[in-house]
Amino acid sequence: MNKVVLKAEDLDGFLTGDDKAAIAGMDGIYREVLASFSLYSAARMEKERDKEKDNLIRLYNTMGKMMQGICSEEPGIQVYSFRTPHETHAEISRIIAKLRDVRTDNDEFIYYIQRAYEKLFYFAWGGMNSSEKNYLMIKTPVTIPVQNYAVHKITNIDNKIENAVMCILLRGALLPAMIMSKEIEEYSSTAYVTPFALFRIKRDETKHENDMEYILDLDRSYFDPEVLNGRDLIFADPMNATGGSLVTVVKYLLSQGVKPRSVHFFNVISALKGALRVVRALDNCTVWTCWMDPVLNEAAYILPGLGDAGDRINGTDSVDRSRNIMQLIADYGSNIAGLYRSQLREIEDTVLGRS
Repeated sequence: MNKVVLKAEDLDGFLTGDDKAAIAGMDGIYREVLASFSLYSAARMEKERDKEKDNLIRLYNTMGKMMQGICSEEPGIQVYSFRTPHETHAEISRIIAKLRDVRTDNDEFIYYIQRAYEKLFYFAWGGMNSSEKNYLMIKTPVTIPVQNYAVHKITNIDNKIENAVMCILLRGALLPAMIMSKEIEEYSSTAYVTPFALFRIKRDETKHENDMEYILDLDRSYFDPEVLNGRDLIFADPMNATGGSLVTVVKYLLSQGVKPRSVHFFNVISALKGALRVVRALDNCTVWTCWMDPVLNEAAYILPGLGDAGDRINGTDSVDRSRNIMQLIADYGSNIAGLYRSQLREIEDTVLGRS
């Protein structure tokens, strides 16, 4: 087996003393949260539930202010709900709430994942204040009295997005990466479709957060180092729990002589510890996230989190056999295939074209 392994202890080695103190402080407050959860769930009287609800609101506000203060000191961590105007927060909060909700089914979950990544793209690039403009000439269906065209003025961000390569951490991040590539195509004045690099990486789920191992399977990964060199590497993983998968992949690429111009990591939810590990371990890397959650549990899952985002997007594999990349694409169905046809064509070429 041709594999690369990174261990949790290596990741923690990148954290500063202040980082570790902040994480420990957040863990302490979340223990209070868990105790309040138990009381809230067990309460039979409305008055008791209201009391615990008020306590939970107070604790969450405390954690939010703490995380906002930590992130304000780190330009590499960009949290939508910390960096954008206050009037925009209710909408992103509603999107995250729908994704967390146990009642949200697969189709609705995918819809809100798309909404979240559209927000993230605009947060990172689409809303930049630039006086330089591009123009799109659009052919419309109206042909009377002559063929009609529309002219639309857009912000010129070509130099920010047309050097990008979309890097997929298989398998949960497949659809988010396609969404981000589609956004780049739509914002580009030349309809630029990103190249793709696919990395088969997984955590050893038999281990705990403090001794976790991250395993990059090179035999089941599909990428060309020459395509990645000097480029802006874009990773879109809905959940950044520990940061281990991203750091494993990028550190491996660096060891092979790949020198990216920048690394951008787009998450719907990031744990504080995962975000800090990423920006401490990797130079010129920015974490872009809709929402930050405070802690991890012993199994390295985000709390309060939203469950396994990959399974909620893709469904689960059978116990004895996991789907390959082409089967996973086929399972998305005709609607997704039609919407992201340019992206799927690039992915197919990357996978099937490997010698």
